[in-house]
Amino acid sequence: MADIFTNQDKRTKYCGEFTVEDIGKKVSVNGWVQRQRDLGGVIFIDLRDRSGVIQLAFDDNTDKEIFDKAFAIRSEYVLAAKGTVRQRSSVNKNIPTGEIEIAVDELKILSAAHTPPFEVSDNSNVGEETALKYRYIDLRRPAMQRNIMMRHNVARVAREYYYENGFIEIETPMMIKSTPEGARDYLVPSRVHKGSFYALPQSPQIYKQLLMIAGYDRYIQLARCFRDEDLRADRQPEFTQIDLEMSFVTQEDIMEMNEGFIKRLFKEILDVDIPTPMPRLTFKEAMERYGSDKPDTRYAMEITDISDLVKDSDFGVFAGAVANGGSVRCIVAKNAASVLTRKEIDKLTEQAKGIGAKGLAFVRYVDDTPACSFAKFFTEEQLAGILGRIGCEKGDVALFVADKNKVVLPVLGALRQTVAKKLDIIPKGYNFLWITEFPFFEWNEETEHWDAMHHPFTMPMEECLPYLTSDPGSVRAKAYDMVLNGTELLSGSIRITDYELQEKMFEALGLTKEEIDAKFGFLVDAYKYGGPPHGGSGMGLDRLAMIMCEAQSLRDVVAFPKIQNASEPMSQCPAPCDIQALEDLGIMIKEQEAKE
Repeated sequence: MADIFTNQDKRTKYCGEFTVEDIGKKVSVNGWVQRQRDLGGVIFIDLRDRSGVIQLAFDDNTDKEIFDKAFAIRSEYVLAAKGTVRQRSSVNKNIPTGEIEIAVDELKILSAAHTPPFEVSDNSNVGEETALKYRYIDLRRPAMQRNIMMRHNVARVAREYYYENGFIEIETPMMIKSTPEGARDYLVPSRVHKGSFYALPQSPQIYKQLLMIAGYDRYIQLARCFRDEDLRADRQPEFTQIDLEMSFVTQEDIMEMNEGFIKRLFKEILDVDIPTPMPRLTFKEAMERYGSDKPDTRYAMEITDISDLVKDSDFGVFAGAVANGGSVRCIVAKNAASVLTRKEIDKLTEQAKGIGAKGLAFVRYVDDTPACSFAKFFTEEQLAGILGRIGCEKGDVALFVADKNKVVLPVLGALRQTVAKKLDIIPKGYNFLWITEFPFFEWNEETEHWDAMHHPFTMPMEECLPYLTSDPGSVRAKAYDMVLNGTELLSGSIRITDYELQEKMFEALGLTKEEIDAKFGFLVDAYKYGGPPHGGSGMGLDRLAMIMCEAQSLRDVVAFPKIQNASEPMSQCPAPCDIQALEDLGIMIKEQEAKE
C-alpha cells in the first residue's frame, strides 16, 4: 500500500508563519481543519497547526474534483494542501495571517475525523471532566498549545542558561531506596527481590549531594519528582523541577545564580525586566508581616501587633491571649466597608474558625462612630489609640485575632488573601522575593517529635549548633525559598558535609543509630571520604510556567495531568493489575481490602 503522506506533501512552513511577503509563492501546508465554510460557489477552510491558522480558498478556478473534496471536509479532518499564496479580498485583523490565503490546486485528506465531543476553540464551554477525558483533543486548543509551548520554552531557557554557566546535566535514578523526605513515597515492587520495594524519587536530593562528593561541582537536571500527597491547584503527584547543586559556594552564590536565570527567562520569554537582587525577608519577618512564609507582596495589608495596647484591658479574650504568651494582631482592609458587610464578616469568621481561630473580632468604620465588636471593653480614648496604631480610618475594616502566634499569624495570613481577592486589589505583575532563615525543626503534633522543615541534610546556622538538642525550636537553617506572587517557586539550602554533624542531626530528629544506618548509611559513609561544601535548590518548572501563562491550575501547563483523586480520566489509570503480574511480584490483594 502506498504511503498516504509523501515527500511532495511536506509543508513549506507552518500555517501561522506565512506573511504578505509570501504572496505569489507556491506552497504546501499540513494541519487540522478548524472549520469549513461553504458560501455557494466559494469554499473556505481554516487550516490549523500549532503555529496558528491560515485560510484555504476554493472557487471557480479550482478543479471540480478538488472543489467537491473540499465540500465534503469537516472539522478536525487532517489535510495536506498545495497552492498559491494570494491577497485576501476580506481581511481578518484577528489573526496574523488575516491578509492572505492559499488558493488550493492540490488537496489530500490524510485522515477523516468523527465529530469531536467539543469544539476545538478557546471559546468552547466544555467541562473539565470531558476535556480531560479527551485530553488529546483539548490539547489542540490554541490556549493549551500556547501553554505547552510556554512550558517548553521555560525548559529550553533553563538548559541554555545553566549550560552557559558551567553546569553539567546528569540524570539520577527513577527507582531509589525509600527515605523519609516529608511526603509519602510511591512504591515500586521488585519482582526479583520479592517483598522489597523501590521508591519513586520525591526529589533527587541524596543523589545530587553524592554527585558533589564525586566531584561534579555544578549539576543540573530537569528532574521528574513524585509525591503521594493530596492534590490542589498548584500540585500534581508527578512534577518537574529545575534541580541544581553547586560546590565551593555560599548561599549568596546559589541565590544569585537562580536570580540570573529568572531575569533572563522573563526578559527572553515575556520581555519583562525583573529587578535584581530580589527583596529578602527572614521567615520570622514574613510571618509577622504577612502571616505566611510565601507571601504575596503585590499588595499591602500587613499585620499589626496591638498586644501592648490591650494586654491590661477588661476584654478577657485579648488580655488572656497575651497573658498566655500569645498576641493580638490585626489586618486593615482599606476602603472595604462597602464590600465587607456584616454578612461577609460572618463568613470570614467561619473561615477563621475553620483554620484554628476561636473567633474573629472586627471594626467596621462606616459612620462617624465605628462599629466595633469589642467597643464596650474600651474607653473612647483607648479605642482611638488602637485605631491610630493600625491606621484604621472611615471606610476601612479591621479584623483581629487573639491566640498563640502559631494560630494568629497563619489565620490572619489566610484572611489577608481572602479579603484581597474579595476587594479585587491584587495588581498584575511579578513580585519575587527570598525567604531566608527558616526554622530547622517544626513540631509534629501527631507524632509528638521534631521534624525537619526542609530536609535533614540542611545545614543549621553556626550560631544555632549549641541548641540542636537543648532548644530545637530556636534552631534556624541555612535554607531559602524563592516566592513569586504568593507561590513557593524554589526551595533550597546549604547542605551538611560533616558526617558527625549529619549523624547528630538525624539523632535530633529521633532516629536511632540502627535507623540512620538502614536509611542513610551510604550517605553518611560517603562524607567520610571528603565532601566539598555545597548547596542547591529545586525550582518548580510547572509552577513557573503556570504563573507565566497566567493559568489557574497546573493542569493547564501539564500535557496529561492527574485530577483531585490522583487518577487520569483519559487512560483511566490507576487500574487493577493482572493477577499473574501480582503473583510474579509476590503481592496478594486481600479481598476485603480490595472491596473497601
